[in-house]
Amino acid sequence: MPRTVSRGVVALLLSCTLLLTTAACNDDDKTSASSSSTPTASASFEQQKLAKTRFVANAGLAAGATYQWIVKPYREGKFKKGADGRTFALVKAGLAGAFTYNRLKAALNNAKGDPLLSKAVAPLTAGIESLKELGTKLRKGEVGDADVGVFESVINSVKEAGKSAGAEVKDQIPSTSQLGGQG
Repeated sequence: MPRTVSRGVVALLLSCTLLLTTAACNDDDKTSASSSSTPTASASFEQQKLAKTRFVANAGLAAGATYQWIVKPYREGKFKKGADGRTFALVKAGLAGAFTYNRLKAALNNAKGDPLLSKAVAPLTAGIESLKELGTKLRKGEVGDADVGVFESVINSVKEAGKSAGAEVKDQIPSTSQLGGQG
């Protein structure tokens, strides 16, 4: 136990030293407000890099959820009346629809951090907004070819926009707990 405490104290001291050193290095004649409001080239590069990475992750999860729990079961006939496991498939599809909408909205926000990606994704805003109510429609079993087609179309458009901006999106299937908002 004393060894764990001493490691914690050392880690705390090193962290404080690092913070104080960083603050001391920034101590020049300029005011802190003017120096913090001007981003450096490396900071903007990191922000753009992370924007693309986050965009790819969010769009990939949306694409994976759409294919796994909406498009695939629909094509297999699991949403038809009398189909075995229909209720469960519809509930999962509804959750996947809401999840897809949420992740695509997050991807749009991520795209704002990269100028090229932002321009490529901007025209897709209306398509993504059209998905807002489809999750509920799926859950109620009121889904048809056109509804599933809208999901596929929006996902394909997002993938194409990402690819054109150098951020290729690949399907990532989220876990069931992620669909329910627990992950």
